[in-house]
Amino acid sequence: MKRFFRDLLRSQWVQRALGVLAAEYLRLVWLTNRFSYDPADVYQRVEPEMPAIFVFWHGQHFMTPFIKNKPSYRAKVLISRHRDGEFNAIAAERLGIGTIRGSGDHSGAFHRKGGVGAFREMVQALDDGWNVATTADVPKRSRIAGMGVIMLARETGRPILPFAMVTSRFIRLKNWDSTTINLPFGRGAVVGIDLVSVPPDADAETMERLRQQVEGYLNEATRRAYAQVGRPEAALG
Repeated sequence: MKRFFRDLLRSQWVQRALGVLAAEYLRLVWLTNRFSYDPADVYQRVEPEMPAIFVFWHGQHFMTPFIKNKPSYRAKVLISRHRDGEFNAIAAERLGIGTIRGSGDHSGAFHRKGGVGAFREMVQALDDGWNVATTADVPKRSRIAGMGVIMLARETGRPILPFAMVTSRFIRLKNWDSTTINLPFGRGAVVGIDLVSVPPDADAETMERLRQQVEGYLNEATRRAYAQVGRPEAALG
């Protein structure tokens, strides 16, 4: 019986149904939460810097497709090839976001799970004028920024924009990344701190300093976002 349900969840039609349901649920959440932006002119500041690399913490990713608020903002998101990533990819595409399939950063080990191909595809997407979105943290090490986004920025010359997008009402799972399932009928906040640029000749010391800066900006954005929706204690989760 366990194998039956596992195979059922892996079936294409179930994955597609889950993806469609997830997309429409997230659309409901977006439409029924009152979002604020910090800074208020965040889009005016970021638009001249596009295409950019948008990064966020793992587990806080469900609402991020709605950061794209204009049809002219072309965006692709990195999504795992794992079976759990299938309905995430379907949901993202239904919400108007392109997908790049492959692993995230494993401390720079891009050869794992299609990482090399995904990295090259992200480079090509940025060269072609697409914004690229990806989680910043190393898989299974929550809230620790990996070197992958730093390497991507050095390779492409495009800036990194760390941001947090939260809602006041949510369910938080007890897993490695404290996955947050956003709920409708509340308040929301989008917070970005500052752009991070990586010089093309950045050495190991410079890259580590910038990695720590990205990590710090993400933590600060998360803290400020939850404070703005009246849930400061949630930033610790």
